[in-house]
Parts: sequence; structure tokens; C-alpha cells
Amino acid sequence: MSKQENDALELLPLPPVTFHILLILAEGERHGYGIIQDVLAYTDGTMRIQPGTLYRSIQRMLEQGLIAERSTRPAIGEDDERRRYYRITARGRAVALAEARRLERSLVLARRNGLVPSKG
Repeated sequence: MSKQENDALELLPLPPVTFHILLILAEGERHGYGIIQDVLAYTDGTMRIQPGTLYRSIQRMLEQGLIAERSTRPAIGEDDERRRYYRITARGRAVALAEARRLERSLVLARRNGLVPSKG
């Protein structure tokens, strides 16, 4: 196992909010409100992230090196200067991949034990 893979495993299991933020940022940069809206849409309304939860999660993820704040701003007129934009880092991508694999293994076991219908 590589150092990067081993490093990623140390953070698992991820809190669901953290994993969903990483999934959204894997598509591209977002500001906080955009993250909240995308998570709500992609989970069909089953996960609602409150602003306080989001910004505590973002702070922790910045400290862990999972995400980074964008250093440049969008063009004037296309942005609200109060917004901060975030992107996933290489470490964040590795951690999200490790978490997705962990969840996939759990889903395989759940299917095998009749807790989830088989595919197709």
C-alpha cells in the first residue's frame, strides 16, 4: 500500500457531510451556498447541511488538507466578494476514493446478506 493510500485510510470512515462535500468538489470549485444546494439536490433532499455545519466541516477539511480555498476571484460582476470558493486537493481526492471503496465493500456485504436488492 502506498503512503498516500495509507494516509487516506487514517481519516476513514468519513463523516457523511465531509464525504458529500468532497463528492461535490470533485466536480469542480464551489462556494459554500453552492455546496449546500448541490448536496441537497444530489441527495434528493435527504441531506440538508446547515451553514454552521458546513463551515465547521470546511474549516476541518482545510486543516486536514482535503480542500483548498481558491486564491483568485471570479471576474468582477460575476461574484459576490463575500463568497469563498473551495476545490478538492489531491489528498482530498485520495481520501474520497478510499471512502467510496470502503462504502462499496459494505454495500457488497449488505447485498450478499439480503439487506439491499441485487443490481439489475
